[in-house]
Amino acid sequence: MQMNSPPRSTRSTIRLTRRGRIALIAAGAVVAGTAVAVPLLTLDGEEDTRPTSLVIPEGRRATQVYEAVDKALALPAGTTGKAAGKAGLKLPADAEGNPEGYLFPATYPLDDKATPEKLLAAMVDTANRRFNGAPVAAGAERNAMNVYQAVTIASIVQAEAATEADMGKVARVVFNRLERGMPLQMDSTINYALKRSTLKTTEDDTKIDSPYNSYQRMGLPPTPIANPGEAAMRAAISPTPGDWLYFVTVKPGDTRFTADHKEHQRNVTEFNERRREAAPAKAG
Repeated sequence: MQMNSPPRSTRSTIRLTRRGRIALIAAGAVVAGTAVAVPLLTLDGEEDTRPTSLVIPEGRRATQVYEAVDKALALPAGTTGKAAGKAGLKLPADAEGNPEGYLFPATYPLDDKATPEKLLAAMVDTANRRFNGAPVAAGAERNAMNVYQAVTIASIVQAEAATEADMGKVARVVFNRLERGMPLQMDSTINYALKRSTLKTTEDDTKIDSPYNSYQRMGLPPTPIANPGEAAMRAAISPTPGDWLYFVTVKPGDTRFTADHKEHQRNVTEFNERRREAAPAKAG
C-alpha cells in the first residue's frame, strides 16, 4: 500500500458533495507505495464441459466479472460488458449506472437459460439484499455516510488488506485519514485507474490525472474500485478502534499499522529492502 506523507496539524471537515460522496477541503501530497495483486476468476465445472456455476471471488473488478461471464457462457469477448448498460440493473442512484461494487461475490448457477443480463441482475440483486439490510444501513449512518460510500470504502479495504483480520484496521486508516483531511494515498485506486494489478507503484503513477488518483485528490474515489465481500463490508461499517494513519505489509503475515510517520518510514524502508533482496538478479 501505502502512504508516506505526515498528518496535517489541523483537521479539515468532512462534507458531502451534491451526489452524497465524502469530500474534503484540503490539498494532497504525492508519494509512492505498494498494492495488492488480483488473482484470476475461476469457473466451477469440468474443464471439457459447460460449467454448472460461476464463482466470483471477493475483490474482482467489474471488467473481470464481465470476462468471466463471457467465458462461462462461451460468448465473444466484450459481450457482457456491452450488456451491462442495457440490463436494467437495480443500482443506487449514486452509481449512475455503473455496477462496480454491486456485482456481489458468490457462486451463481448456470443453466441453459443463463444470459449476461440475468447473471448481472442476480449479482446486483444479491448485493442489494446484503447491503441494504438494517445492519449495513445502520452502520453506514453511524459513520455519517450512505451505503454507497460504505461499499466504496469496503472495496478499498478488500483490495488493500492482506488478511481478513487486517480489514478493520485498514478501514480505520481510511476513516482517520478522511477525518484529518489527508489524502487516502491508496495504491489500489491507482491500479484501478491504470487498469492493472501490481505491487509496484512509481512516483509518476501517483501523478496521473484521474478521479481515482487518491494521492492527488481528496476524499473517496467516485465509485467503488472492486466488488467487496461481506467481511470487507463489515469492516467498512465497524472499523477497528485505533489511531493508525499508515500501514504496510512488510512481509506475508506482517502488516504494520502505526500513527507515527517516522515509524512508518522505517517500516517502508524494511519493506523495500526485503523486496530488493527477493528480486531476481539481472544477467550480466
